[in-house]
Amino acid sequence: MQEQLTFKDLGLSEEMLKALEEKGYAYPTTVQKLAIPEFMQWKDVVAKAPTGTGKTFAFGIPMIEHIDADCAEIQGLILAPTRELAMQIGEELRGLLTFYKGIRVAVLYGGAGMQGQIRQLEKKPQIIVATPGRLMDHHKRRNLRFDHIQTVVLDEADRMLDMGFYKDVTRIVDMVKNRRNLGLFSATISREVMDVSWKYQRDEVEITVEPKQEDRPDIDQYSVTVPPFKKPDATVTMVKEGPFERVIIFCNTKSMCQRLCEILQKESVDCDCLHGDIPQSKREKTMQKYRDGQLSVLVATDVASRGIDVDDVDCVINYDIPEEIEYYIHRIGRTGRAQKKGVVFSMLNNFAEKTKLEEIIKHTKYQVKALAMGEDGVLTEKE
Repeated sequence: MQEQLTFKDLGLSEEMLKALEEKGYAYPTTVQKLAIPEFMQWKDVVAKAPTGTGKTFAFGIPMIEHIDADCAEIQGLILAPTRELAMQIGEELRGLLTFYKGIRVAVLYGGAGMQGQIRQLEKKPQIIVATPGRLMDHHKRRNLRFDHIQTVVLDEADRMLDMGFYKDVTRIVDMVKNRRNLGLFSATISREVMDVSWKYQRDEVEITVEPKQEDRPDIDQYSVTVPPFKKPDATVTMVKEGPFERVIIFCNTKSMCQRLCEILQKESVDCDCLHGDIPQSKREKTMQKYRDGQLSVLVATDVASRGIDVDDVDCVINYDIPEEIEYYIHRIGRTGRAQKKGVVFSMLNNFAEKTKLEEIIKHTKYQVKALAMGEDGVLTEKE
């Protein structure tokens, strides 16, 4: 039997190996195993891998290994579609930098004051993690330069280009004149991602990690048919009666997200919500409380969910069935992380929701077991 590859086998520095060991990582996931050696050789990479399979380390590790700590110029740039994701990437990179001296990371995103970000830039970071709009704002104000950037990475490239950032992203890549390689990382490869790859990548290495491979998150998936108009009550029952310590509930709209959160709070559930109408500072506080275990339930919309990267979410509930297959993939990827088991319940109240879920199952080939909730709140397998 073939021995499992370790991070040490990838020829990483002592500082990196010590940081990974401290975090409890000995073996790279498939996307890390395939992408890190190519990045280390300055190759262009386009990688499609399911959410939760370790894409941040796949590009973050080689980016850090390439940084010249004696040079106080920006050398690595990571673009992310949302502030939450940008903040999360920044945190993960700082964790990897524990044993390095002189390598700094700045995180730039909209919805926060410019002054604090300018102070970060004054400390001469070598790596920038940013949302495209805010990066352009800083560039226009001449707070940063692109001359020394060697590696550019687009994380969640499909979502970023889908969210209307195509022009900003291509303008930014055009301005990085001395780029040595470009990485595109995504759970799905959309037409826009292919266009960017075709336009900017040369002899790119294509990496596809199929969900069925060994590092596919370990997630049990269920559909739950509930009586008409009983979906809020059924959700309260599942949250209060279930054995789950940390739950995320997804809704399709901001108003439903807010309403369901208020219903749960009235039932004495430690709960808060994340959606686009909530000020950024409050979203950050809510996220921190959730990470610290002060909230057991988070109710979120898809856009607000992009940066939720908590290793011990043990249950995801789809209160609404998402409109897009990609949203379903991203949602369920919030659980079953870091080799832990996860569970997903999708609530069905009518024929339209059932049809939408069937379409998702058909395309993803996921195994979803059908349950029904009776008037007494008990879940039973459907015939």
